[in-house]
Amino acid sequence: MSQVEAPEAPAEEADAPQQLQLALVYGEALTEMPVDLYIPPDALEVFLEAFEGPLDLLLYLIRKQNIDILDIPVAEITRQYMSYVELMKNVRLELAAEYLVMAAMLAEIKSRMLLPRSSEVEEEEGDPRAELMRRLLEYERFKAAAEGLDELPRVGREVLVPRLEAPQAKARKLLPEVALEEILLSMAEVMRRNDLFESHQITREVLSTRERMSEVLERLKGGAFVPFVELFSAEEGKLGVVVTFMAILELVKESLIELVQNAPFAPIHVRARAE
Repeated sequence: MSQVEAPEAPAEEADAPQQLQLALVYGEALTEMPVDLYIPPDALEVFLEAFEGPLDLLLYLIRKQNIDILDIPVAEITRQYMSYVELMKNVRLELAAEYLVMAAMLAEIKSRMLLPRSSEVEEEEGDPRAELMRRLLEYERFKAAAEGLDELPRVGREVLVPRLEAPQAKARKLLPEVALEEILLSMAEVMRRNDLFESHQITREVLSTRERMSEVLERLKGGAFVPFVELFSAEEGKLGVVVTFMAILELVKESLIELVQNAPFAPIHVRARAE
C-alpha cells in the first residue's frame, strides 16, 4: 500500500510563490493528479458482511445458495465457512472463539460423514448433522421473531409524540363559604351576649333596616375583614340586634357583602364585596 503523508511546506519558502502540493509520496511532492493512477489491489479492502455469531454466518451461507437446512451439504458449507474465517484473519479482524468452535464442529461432522459406517452404527448414532440442523432452525426462528419486532413502529423512530407545555395560569384563591347554620350559631352567641346587657327600661326606638344597611356598608368600607360579632351593639338591645342581622342578610342577598369562615365553628368575618 502506498504511504501518503500530509503536505508540509518549509518555513523559509512560505512567502515564495509555489505550486500547491497535493501530497507527498515517498518524499516527493505531488502537485498534479496523475492521469494513470494505479491503486494496488491490497490498498483498499471493503468488508461488507457483518454477522452476530457462527450460526448467523452459517444461516447466511445456506440462504445465499438456497440450501435446505434439513439437507445441508456439510463439505461445501465447511469449505465456504473456512474461507470466510480465513478472510477475517486476512483483514485482521478479531476472531471470536465461538467461530473457531463452530469450525471444529463442522470439521467433526464432515469427518464423521466421510468415514464408512455400518448400518447398525448409523442407525444408533443417527445423522451427524442433526444437532447442527436443530440449532440452525431454532436460531432462524428467533432471528425471524427479532426482525418482526424490529419492524414494529417505535416511539422516537416512526412515532413521534408531540409535547406542548401547559400555559401558565394564575390561581385564584377561593374563599370558604359560610353555611346558614353557622350564621345562626353566631347570631345565637350575639343574642346571649345581649342578654347580659338587657335593660328593663321600656323605650320605643324607630330603627330602619335600610339605614342599618348603610351603616354596615360604611363600617366595611376599605375592603378589610370585620368580625361578624363586632357589627352588633349590645347597648341597642334585641331590637337593634335583629335589625342589624336583617340588614346583614339583605346585604348578602344583594351581593354587596360576603361572609367568610375558615373552619367549622370558627369566627365568621364580613367584608364588602369588590365591584
